[in-house]
Amino acid sequence: MTTDTIPTKSRQGLESPLAGLYATPAAPLPFLDGILVRSFLLEREQGNILIYHSPGINASSEAILERGRPDRLLINHWHEGMYDAPEMDVPIFVHEKDREQTDLPIAGTFSRREKIADDLEVIPTPGHTPGASMFLWDNGQHRFLFSGDTVWVRDDEWQAVVLNESDRDSYVASLSLMMQLDFDYLVPWGGRVGQPWGYEVDHIEAQENLEQVFSRVVAGENG
Repeated sequence: MTTDTIPTKSRQGLESPLAGLYATPAAPLPFLDGILVRSFLLEREQGNILIYHSPGINASSEAILERGRPDRLLINHWHEGMYDAPEMDVPIFVHEKDREQTDLPIAGTFSRREKIADDLEVIPTPGHTPGASMFLWDNGQHRFLFSGDTVWVRDDEWQAVVLNESDRDSYVASLSLMMQLDFDYLVPWGGRVGQPWGYEVDHIEAQENLEQVFSRVVAGENG
């Protein structure tokens, strides 16, 4: 499955890679050529939830609402506020340490590892930003880890995104925590043009990829 650039004011449908998971059209990251971002709709009996903020929410808002108004939008970190707020009425939640810098109307915050019902877990993973957080969703068939910008995939290689303002020690601790998580799909916020929306892995593959990322960050590398 590939991603395509979209006009932000269009009205488009949702892709459904797997049952219960819907992906918005992708949109370009303004400051990095060739990188696209998207949002994801989790269709749940306990209430639908959006993961990640991107222009794709507005582009596919009609299709999103047709499946039921989402209870909330969970964002991974404050950089997602570079895009205009969603046109639809959806409460936005972010980690409390990223709230002040998030240029979006924030309805609430989280501060610790916690569950939303029994299927979705909020997992703070500081480092990329102070409030960067992952979301682990078990839909009964798969366990999706929404890693945001903490870990993404470039040319089939899992990489960190350590910025000048990132906290490397916190990043290392978060990668250690990530290696303890049980998941079979990694779903970053962004990726290169032509790359898939997510990456299916078994436990051994995930551990090997994360160990490589961990080693590079410990060694002082940024990716």
